[in-house]
Amino acid sequence: MNAANQTTVTEFIFLGFSGCLYLRLTLFVMFLTVYLLSLMGNSLIIFMVLMNSTLQTPMYIFLGNLSFLEIWYTTATVPKLLATCLSHVVMISVSGCITQYYFFFSMGATECILLAVMAYDRYLAICSPLRYSFLMNFQVCLRFSAGSWVGGFIAPLLPTILISYLNFCGPQKINHFFCDSDPIFKLSCSDTFLVEALGYTCSSIVILSSFLLTMSSYGHIVVTIIRLSSREARKKTFSTCASHLTVVTIYYGTIIFAYVRPPAKYNFTIGKVISVFYCVVTPLINPLVYTLRNKDVKKALRKILAQKRLLLSRKM
Repeated sequence: MNAANQTTVTEFIFLGFSGCLYLRLTLFVMFLTVYLLSLMGNSLIIFMVLMNSTLQTPMYIFLGNLSFLEIWYTTATVPKLLATCLSHVVMISVSGCITQYYFFFSMGATECILLAVMAYDRYLAICSPLRYSFLMNFQVCLRFSAGSWVGGFIAPLLPTILISYLNFCGPQKINHFFCDSDPIFKLSCSDTFLVEALGYTCSSIVILSSFLLTMSSYGHIVVTIIRLSSREARKKTFSTCASHLTVVTIYYGTIIFAYVRPPAKYNFTIGKVISVFYCVVTPLINPLVYTLRNKDVKKALRKILAQKRLLLSRKM
């Protein structure tokens, strides 16, 4: 870019999804509905884990962490997405954009690590049931949970620091609904090779390592299930981890497509559509899958509702 054409940019404009007003209003209603359901569903899981002693086990503590994470993960991006559906001009400061980038990727990395930890928990429960209470006691569970958050928030720290030193020149329009990595790099008039390479390497390491650890745990689980003599036992054992596997498949399928690839291969239109899945859809699938397919959660929910009805009947 020529020096004469360089103008320091202090704010970016999100383009979001283009289209007629009717299409954008339809998308707004759809995204808002999914967002609100996601907030309510994940909040309900957190409430049940905190209020029901039978759910205060490692598996559900990890699930509570995942639900808490999903609330903030989706809140980091969806409000701006909703705003782009209602207005053609949705702005964010450069510092705000970098902050959004950091928290979005921090929580994304945390989710990858947490899903791997949950897979390891299921591996211990199914493959080493006699030693499970010793290997995954309450203290170990808390360490794994804390480690997931710390590791997730450290992973994108260096790329974020390098991005904060980039210079941004016109144009100021981000062809996305949040501050994703590639759209940011496209707007910089600095040399972005180092930060792109570092960001690509960090995201690939976090995503692929956690994915491989998760798949390794499930590989051992499948082998253990196959060795069970009873068909009913195999079915019952697999059902305990089927919900987790469903979430993992959807989440990793989209983020691997989006981030484990050379930066030059980025397509903005496809990128926005794929982003909707892991920013909007997956945080809703988590509570739906875990509550609809899990007998313990449904039992705890019925118990809480029964207690509420009893309290109301006494007041009346």
